[in-house]
This record gives sequence, structure tokens and C-alpha cells, in this order.
Amino acid sequence: MTDKTNAVDLITGHRRMRRNRKADWTRRMVQENRLTVDDLIWPIFVVPGTGIIEPIDAMPGVNRMSIDKAVEAAKEAADLGIPALATFPNIDMSLRDETGSNSLVANNLINETTRAIKKAVPNIGVITDVALDPFTSHGHDGILRDGEIVNDETVAQIAGAAVLQADAGADIIAPSDMMDGRIGAIRQALDANGHQNVGIMSYATKFASAFYGPYREAIGTGGLLKSDKKTYYIDPSNGTEAIRDAALDVEEGADMLMVKPGLPYLDVCWRMKEAFGLPVFAYQVSGEYAQIKAAAANGWIDGERVMLETLLAFKRAGCDGILSYFAVDVARILARRS
Repeated sequence: MTDKTNAVDLITGHRRMRRNRKADWTRRMVQENRLTVDDLIWPIFVVPGTGIIEPIDAMPGVNRMSIDKAVEAAKEAADLGIPALATFPNIDMSLRDETGSNSLVANNLINETTRAIKKAVPNIGVITDVALDPFTSHGHDGILRDGEIVNDETVAQIAGAAVLQADAGADIIAPSDMMDGRIGAIRQALDANGHQNVGIMSYATKFASAFYGPYREAIGTGGLLKSDKKTYYIDPSNGTEAIRDAALDVEEGADMLMVKPGLPYLDVCWRMKEAFGLPVFAYQVSGEYAQIKAAAANGWIDGERVMLETLLAFKRAGCDGILSYFAVDVARILARRS
């Protein structure tokens, strides 16, 4: 028999990586990570009024919605199998003040949204953010005193707001303010008010990123913000500090951890999953979304493929799920493929 050994066989020691890539069926059989509808959380923006669907210029395809329209969106998401929504309010400017006091109003916009969604679509999860930036006149995540974001007073207010959000039916509280001690304070406040079953998804590592611009337009804080948030968000250069931050949140009682932004911080996603073993989520933020949409609109990339590839990257980095403005689009694509 003629020896058909090739020089490449000798070079590779008869190991050829392409064997498992030769056909669609083999590629599917050895695929390490899969994106499913169960991985998706859909962030939505809510405004006062009724019958409102208001496009956000910096985020093509994303709208601000009045509560009635948010309920319709929740029904669509549930029908597609999306497990949960994350809600963000854009409240009237007249209700915003230095301390974000409207966060402590039981029937404020975010809580009324939760009540309406849970009444109409009880089988979908509602995740609420207790940071104060949608409620403050200065656009910061905490209470501003003499030019400083004060930690402890902010934590006390956030804990109170978390209880009101849980009273309204929120399933998971997701504090994004990055104040020290907030997770423990929220856990204690929730438990003291009988909300032992309400979870906490900590924004464990929220970076002082340039990727948030379109979001600030969406909630109406872009023109309000004075200075930056570097005194309480994490420096983008600091991976080890981010893990230390997450470790404190784990000790204080976080049930889940989040990395924000997402794609620029895949290394942090991986390190957090390896370090703690808790469910880890990434927030594919507005700037990431806008980049993909803009490049696709100009014909520079295949928008659908890039959208799916980025979400799969989060799975490969150890994430259990992704908050993404693409959630509904992706759910529809996955439904067609099933």
C-alpha cells in the first residue's frame, strides 16, 4: 500500500484541527458555546404619558415608551421567550432635584411601570435599577453635597428606593451607582421588609467608560451631567480593582454579578466567573449598540452577524446572560432558526 503521509502530517504529529470543521454537522456537534433566548435581558426606557413610542436618535431601533407601550413590549418579549426586562425611567425634569428625591416616591415612574408589567405579564422578570441618576438634576448616580457625591447618604436612600421597587413587584434589584456598601445595605433593607425572595444583581464592575453616551440621551441626563463619574466608577485600566470590588459585593450578599460595559471588558467577565462562581452578566451598553448599528447602516459590516458574534463572545467569556438592546431582534432570529 502506498504511504500517503503528507509533510503536514509529520509537522502536526497527525493532528489536524480542520477535521472537526469539515462540515456543518461536525461544527455543530463540537460547538462549545451557544446563544439562546434564555441568555437575553432586554433593557427598555420608559417615559410619562400614554401611547408614546419615541425613537432615540443615538440608538436606532430603540425607543422610549410610555407605560402602556412598555406593557405591550413586555408581552412581545414574553412571547419570544425572553426571561426578563431591565427598566430605566426618563422622568419629567420638574421632578428631578439635587437629591433625587423622586426615587423615594412609591408611585414614581419606574414603580408604576413595574406594577403594570407584572400585572399584565406576570411570567416575565422585571429588573430595576436604583441608581439616582434618572432622578437627580445633576445627572450623577448619588446625592451631590458641596461638589462631592456623598457615599453613605446615597446608600441609605438607595436602600429605601430598593424596598419601594420590591414593593411594586420588582424581581431583581440591580444597583448601578457603585457606592461602597450598597449591596449589604440593600440586602438588609429588603430582608427587613419581607423581601427575602427579591434578588440583587450587582453592577459589580461598572467602569468610567466612554461608551455610555447614547444611554444618557435615552434617560435625559446627557445635558445635566457636570464633571464626570470617576470618583465612584472604576478606572478602565484597573482589572484587579474590579475583581476586588466584585468580591466585596459577593461578601455583602449579591446573588448575581454584572460587568458594564461588556465587550471591552471580556477579560473581567472571565475573571469574575472564575473567581466567584456566581451567575455573571454583561451589559452590552448603548455605545456598543450604536457602533454596530451605525457601521451596519453604512454597509461597512454585516450587522446581523456582528450582533450575534458579539453576544456569543460574552458566552465564551463565561457570562450566563447579556443585557442587550438587540434582545428582541436576536430572539426573533433564534425563533426562526429553531
